[in-house]
Amino acid sequence: MVSLRHDTIAFLDDLDKALTQETTLHCMGGFAIVQAYGLDRSTADKDVLSIIPASQDNEVIRIAGKQSDLRRKHGIYIDNVTIATAPDGYEPRLFALFPGHWTRLRLYGLEAHDLALSKLERNSERDRADVFHLARAGFLNPVTLRQRYYDEMRPYVIGRESWHDQTLEMWLEAYFPN
Repeated sequence: MVSLRHDTIAFLDDLDKALTQETTLHCMGGFAIVQAYGLDRSTADKDVLSIIPASQDNEVIRIAGKQSDLRRKHGIYIDNVTIATAPDGYEPRLFALFPGHWTRLRLYGLEAHDLALSKLERNSERDRADVFHLARAGFLNPVTLRQRYYDEMRPYVIGRESWHDQTLEMWLEAYFPN
C-alpha cells in the first residue's frame, strides 16, 4: 500500500474529526488505484461507491463533498458516485486501507478485479490506463476478470450487453497478450 500524501492525510484527518459516528467508505476510482495498487497519479476527488451507514451520506457530503469547506481548505473532496457499476458480490472482497489510522473514519478499497470492472461501462482513456496498470502490475488475472464479469456484472447490465462484452474482450486482448 502506498503512503498517503500529506494533503490527503490532512483532509481525511479533518473529515474524521468532523464525523459524529463511525463511518465506512468503499473507495474506488483513481484514489483506490493510487492508494492500494501503486499507480502514480493524483486525483482531487476521492470516489466512493458506498457510505455506511447510509444515513451518513448527507453528513459526509456536507463535510467533505464538492461544495464543502474541507474542499476549499484542502482542494480535495469526497465524491459519492451514485451511478456506478460494480460486481454484485464485491463487498466480501473489500480490504481495509490504513486500518486504525482514524477514530471514526474507515476506508475500504475494492479488490483489483472489482475495481477494473467498475471502469468497464465508462471505458474512458483514463479508465483504460488504470486497468492497464492493474494488469501490468500483476493485480489482474484474465480468467478471474472474465468470470467475475459474466457471473456478477453482466446479469445486471442495463443497456447494450454486447457493448460491455466487446469492451471486456478488447481489454483482455490488449492487456493480456498470449
